[in-house]
This record gives sequence, structure tokens and C-alpha cells, in this order.
Amino acid sequence: MRADWSIYISFIGAGLVMLLPRNAKNLIRWTALLTGVAALTVALTGYLAYNSWIKTGNAGLWQVINLPWIPLLGSNYHLAVDGINYPLVVLNGFVCVTGILFSWNIEERVKEFFAFFLTLIAAVYGVFMAMDLFLLFVFYELAIIPKYFIIAIWGSTRKEYGAMKLVLYSFIGSALVFIGVLAAYFAAGGITFDILELSKYPIAGHIQVWVFPLIFVGFGVLAGMWPFHTWAPTGHVAAPTAASMLLAGVVMKLGAYGCLRAAMLLFPAGFEYWRWIIAWMAVIAIVYGAAVALVQKDFKFIIGYSSVSHMGFVILGLATLNVTGMSGAILQMFSHGVVASLLFAVVGRMIYDRTHTRQLDELGGLRKALPFAFWTFLIGGTASMGLPGFSGFVAEIQVLIGAFQMSPWLAAGAAISIAITAAYILLALHKVFFAEEEHVTGDGHGHGEVVGESRWNLPGITCPEVVASVILMALLVIVGLYPSIMLDMIKANVALFPGVAR
Repeated sequence: MRADWSIYISFIGAGLVMLLPRNAKNLIRWTALLTGVAALTVALTGYLAYNSWIKTGNAGLWQVINLPWIPLLGSNYHLAVDGINYPLVVLNGFVCVTGILFSWNIEERVKEFFAFFLTLIAAVYGVFMAMDLFLLFVFYELAIIPKYFIIAIWGSTRKEYGAMKLVLYSFIGSALVFIGVLAAYFAAGGITFDILELSKYPIAGHIQVWVFPLIFVGFGVLAGMWPFHTWAPTGHVAAPTAASMLLAGVVMKLGAYGCLRAAMLLFPAGFEYWRWIIAWMAVIAIVYGAAVALVQKDFKFIIGYSSVSHMGFVILGLATLNVTGMSGAILQMFSHGVVASLLFAVVGRMIYDRTHTRQLDELGGLRKALPFAFWTFLIGGTASMGLPGFSGFVAEIQVLIGAFQMSPWLAAGAAISIAITAAYILLALHKVFFAEEEHVTGDGHGHGEVVGESRWNLPGITCPEVVASVILMALLVIVGLYPSIMLDMIKANVALFPGVAR
């Protein structure tokens, strides 16, 4: 079955959910889950087939479908996959399935929630596979609408403000992208929106210099690019767990993917002109995001600013324009997508939904009350720190090596964040799971012993939460110990990118 069926299955699933009776909540949940699993199966089957093809020494695009769509504009319904977007397609499938499992407890307007959720998933699949700029833009805009409703209806903590800020930033970025898309279209003669065809047109350098930042920054807004990142922590905090997983896990990757597939591919001269500025902005984002995360008191804000920092590694890797750095950037998109989804699930579903607080000073002692949450956060946190054995280590070391090839100062600046990341992860781990858990008993003469006692009486972790967590943790370890399952296809296709240094 072709990879594009993951799009159609998701849309069909959203339609089926809306046809089900409102009070059939379990049937709605199972329909959504089976839809996500079916779409993931299609994506994963194609991914493994493509990976086998790569191992025979091949590389390049697999055309999925290319049919006339709007002939008057020269726009086609063109979808294709390669080693750059296939990891992100699979990531979207895994985040979809695990997000549904973590949303199993949703009771309010269940039908609408899963319909919006699956529509968003379908649009994300479309963005990652689209090879026509107009089609990509349509899928990109389609993803914005469900995001707003999911946050505004099912969110918390100033949810209307968070939803509106996210949508406004998204539409401002989209406006910049649309202007850039039209400029590219007319500069190439106004006959096609096909990305591969447009990349062959020699657009004048002076046009590229001003059009490139429009598209790159426009997409970069959604990628959490500094200083346009402020929607991200606010949106993550306001969103329900599944939406936070989607925002950090895949939606931010839409922006980074657009920077690569549209801006960098179509405007190489413009990218070369702005490359150093982008690289240093990325380093600022890496250090700034980590530093701000370190001083946060809200558990979810810590993970939100951590996402800004880790997405900075993606932008930095893209700016290196060498195989090592860019390959690390794409692998970091996948790795951070899994890590962020896992951490937001721990914070939002396992802890906040049970304790009704995210304030570090109000938590503490959860290691005994929620031992599975403790181990899950520990694994996700160590992966976020980039420890060897996890996918984050492979991704970040590739980005740092690529940045070093561009400039040792860039690599040194980005590397500062490693210590800061370890600090805020360990600080959060202590305050949430250990602080206030221990007290001292003694004999009145200064002699005593530390004994543990949990002050929480909380519901246990549910089976859907365990299954979803294990899936995400397994991905981090599998890619961390066997990175070639993803890195080989990424490198083979990055090497074909115009202007990339080996």
C-alpha cells in the first residue's frame, strides 16, 4: 500500500469518529486507535521497504503520486518520500498512536476531540509528503485549525490565550511563507508549484536574498526559532497532553522541514547569504532555551523551553550545510519528537492530571506514589540530556561535529547547553520525585536515620499509559543503539542536497 494511504486512512478515521454516537465513547476511542495503528502500519511498511532499498546503494525520491490538481496554476497533487521525510512520517504515526493512548481518559466531547486529532494527523502526513508548494501550503494551513480547537476546548491554564497566540503566530508565519511561495512561483515563470521543478530554475541572486528569509522565517516561527519562539512554551502549557505531544513532537517539525525542503532547496544563494546569521541565532536559541528552562517553577514550562533549546540544534544542523550536521538535524527532529512526546506525557497525563498541580514547589515525593512515572521521566530525561545509548546522543553529536566543521565557536557555544540541560533535568527530577519524601527520625541526641514516606495517594498508571510509554522509550533506545536504521537513509539523501559539503 502506498505511503499516501496514511493520509487517507487518517481522514477516513476522523469521518468515522464523527458518525459514531456521542455516547459510544469506548467505540470512538478504539476507532481512533485502530485508525492511528493502520496509518502507522502503512508508513512503517513503506519505511522498511525504502530502508532496504537504500542498503542496496540507492538513494533519492520514491514518487508516490503525481496528478494534475489545479492545472490553471500549474499545481499538481504530488506526493513523494525519501530518507529526509520518511523518518518524520513514521514519527507522526508513532506520536499519533501514543497520543491516543495517553488521551484514553478524555471524557468531555470525546467524538470531537478525536476527530480534530486525526484531522491534524492527516494534515501533518500531507505536509511531510507534499512535493508541490501549493499543496504543502494547503496541508500546512489545514493543520492550524484543529490545533486551535484542541487547545481552546480541552486545554488548561489560560487555554484560550495559548490557543490564540499559537494560531496568530502560525498565521503570521504562514503569511510570510505565502508571499515567498508566490515570489518563487512568479520568479520561475509562473508555470509550476512543483518543488523539484522550481529547484531547477536559476532564480536571480538578488531575489533569493530577500525571498529566502521570508520562507525560512515563516516556517521557522512554527519550528520555535528564536526570537519567534514565545508561542511554544505558552502553547505547550495550555494544551492537553496529546496536543502537547503533537505540538512538540511533530508540529514544530513541520516548520523545520519547511525550512529545509522549501527555503533551503529553492533559494541556495539566499541561504548562503543568511547562513551564518541563522547559525548564531540557533546557538542563542540552544543556550537561551536551556537557561530559561533552568529557572522555571512550572514543570510543563521546563519541557516547553527545553523544546526551544533542542529545536535550536535542528536549525544549527541545517545551517552547517554539510552531510554530518544536516543528517544530525533530521535525526534530531525524530529524536526530539519522541523525547518531547514522552516528557509531556509524564508531566501532563501522569502527574498533572493526578496531582492537579505542575508547580515544582508543590510536588515532591512522587517516586513512591508513581514509580512508573519516575522511571519514565528518568529515561526520557537522560535521553534529553543526550546520554550515549539514546537517539539524542547520536543526533546531537552529529550536529556538533557538523557545526565544528563550520566553526569551532559555533560548536562550543552550542555545547554549553549540555551542562545546563543536565542541570534542569536533574533539578526537576529531584524536586518532583524526591524532595519532601525524606524526613529524619532520631533519638533526641542527634542520631537518626532517614526514612521514606510518600504524602500522595494517587491513582496508579493505567495500561494505555504504560503501553504508550514503552513504545516511546523503545524508540529512543532502538535508534540510539542501532542508529543506522535511520541514519543511513538520511545521510544518503542529504548527500544529494544541492551545495552540501561532505
